[in-house]
Amino acid sequence: MGRLVEMVIESVRVHMLSNRHVVILKDTEDDRYLPIWIGAWEASAIAMRLQGLTAERPLTHDLFAAALDQLGVSVERVVISELDDETYHAQIHLERDGVKVEVDARPSDALALAVRAEVRIFADEDVLAQAALAADPDEVVAEGADDADDESASGAAERARRRPPIESIGDAPADPRLAMFRDFVNSLDHDQGGGSDSGGRRSS
Repeated sequence: MGRLVEMVIESVRVHMLSNRHVVILKDTEDDRYLPIWIGAWEASAIAMRLQGLTAERPLTHDLFAAALDQLGVSVERVVISELDDETYHAQIHLERDGVKVEVDARPSDALALAVRAEVRIFADEDVLAQAALAADPDEVVAEGADDADDESASGAAERARRRPPIESIGDAPADPRLAMFRDFVNSLDHDQGGGSDSGGRRSS
């Protein structure tokens, strides 16, 4: 691992037409931005905490943070550690009774935990050298939207050349079936009246 550069979460954004979510990290010492395209649920988990909002019941990242705390494990930092084959990798650095452990994680999960534990965020300089942009974040989001919306042959070639990296846990990319499940859930109509199931019972 090379030199670590401290980052802050500049924003979590969504392009409404393509419904793509991106978390944008900013170099604290330079005008560099690192965009990481993530899922809608993870984007919501990060954004909620940044906005000071709390869910009525603990979300997965809240539960994980609480479990670590009860076990006496402290989160020291999170690191966007590698960009391999257009896939981001992250590590969560943990410590308990002087024993330090590094756990592989998706960047979105690592960042969601970092904002809850209020710890510093770093990126490896090699990652920044490959993927950081010296651009306004609005242009970063617009570029991602162009990648999603342009279906021409020339657009496909351009997408292949500049496709934003995805995220992974360890050496395995995030399971694409999760995206299919999310698409299915997002396609469901919300019952504003609190309807009933097929047996006539009210849903909870």
